Amino acid sequence: MSYTVEKIASNKVKLTFVQSAESFEEAMQKAYLKNRGKINVPGFRKGKAPRKLIENMYGEGVFYDDAFEAVAQPAYEEAIKAENLQVVDRPEVDVQQMGKGQELKFTLEVFVKPDVTLGDYKGVAVEKNVEKITDEAIDARIQSDVERASTTQDVTDRAVENGDIVNLDYAGSVDGVAFEGGTAQGQTLTIGSGMFIPGFEEQMVGMNIGEEKDLSVKFPEQYHAEDLAGKDAIFHVKVNGIQEKIKPELDDDFAADVSEFDTFAAYRQNIAETLEKNAAERAEAALEDALVQKVVDAADCDIPAAMIEDEVTTMIREMEMRMMYQGIRLEDYLQYTGQSMEQLRETYHAEGMNRVKTQLVLEAIAKAEEIVPTEEECEAAIADQAKRMNREPEEFKSSLSEGQIAYLKETAGIKKVIDFLKANAVITDKAEEKKAEE
Repeated sequence: MSYTVEKIASNKVKLTFVQSAESFEEAMQKAYLKNRGKINVPGFRKGKAPRKLIENMYGEGVFYDDAFEAVAQPAYEEAIKAENLQVVDRPEVDVQQMGKGQELKFTLEVFVKPDVTLGDYKGVAVEKNVEKITDEAIDARIQSDVERASTTQDVTDRAVENGDIVNLDYAGSVDGVAFEGGTAQGQTLTIGSGMFIPGFEEQMVGMNIGEEKDLSVKFPEQYHAEDLAGKDAIFHVKVNGIQEKIKPELDDDFAADVSEFDTFAAYRQNIAETLEKNAAERAEAALEDALVQKVVDAADCDIPAAMIEDEVTTMIREMEMRMMYQGIRLEDYLQYTGQSMEQLRETYHAEGMNRVKTQLVLEAIAKAEEIVPTEEECEAAIADQAKRMNREPEEFKSSLSEGQIAYLKETAGIKKVIDFLKANAVITDKAEEKKAEE
């Protein structure tokens, strides 16, 4: 079978096939042999009726579909392989000529990865802004270790104070009528945490163990239970017990307990360095995102709808997996949010299109600049992934499929393109500018 290829758009090709009448006749005979046992012909046992008789009864075209499928599918697959076409959707078939004693002529139009018209990708101006790590940020990080290292002890000789952990019973009502979810016994509440309605915790300060009291509060105007939003309520509360949090002293012993350092100074210095490293990594990631987006926005390509829909499907599948780890089903999420699957897909459409375009643009730059990751860079990508999964690189690599290895190699290629873009960008370091101004 012969064929020709014609590019009819930046994202679409047309394949025209011609098969001799003799070859199509062979396909028709094979279709007859395949299907004759399924066709009823009076006076003949199944599978014994002559082909001509079947065609007379049911029409010459009775075997066309199977004959065409047997011919067209392998011809199409061979053509796209020979022409190295990156097909992204099912082809549209147009049979122009098919019949006994005639050549088979048909065309297949199919969407392929689109051509990309690159804009400026060298000399792109971007800003790098590394967050300054303050003493307050360091203290907040230390405070999280303090909270983990703190203990509690019962209090019996004083009233409730801010910061205490109180065990209480409460019963809420609006206009004298109890409401759903407004009653509990043995509830634990940290005073000052802001976990309860505004004004509730503040009014508990000064209460003693065993004391009962009515607290007057007002539900926020924006409240999850619409029937309570903005309404005045009374909570009758009783204090069952009080505990106070015992925080450790910020000294060398504390540092040794919560870290690998022997002194508080070394521990604090390590926290500062860690926060600075994290801030630098966030700034680098933000710079890369901004740079790539500028390059993507400057490029142009006509993305087939099928590529976007496939990406949206992938994004929803990723979302579904994340929710599964949290014990939430996608069906329940849609019900809670009042969305249909079509509406959910629509919300992801723009992001899906941008993700596809980003991939296409980075691939186009790699081709234009002949950027190919080395074997060492590919191995490094696999080793990095193994490290993230706490696996030995060789053991991890041996567990990967060919597709997974190809994906990680593709990741190495993308990283190399981004490194190329950064090396050729005009980067303004806002942190250095601020230092110069100071």
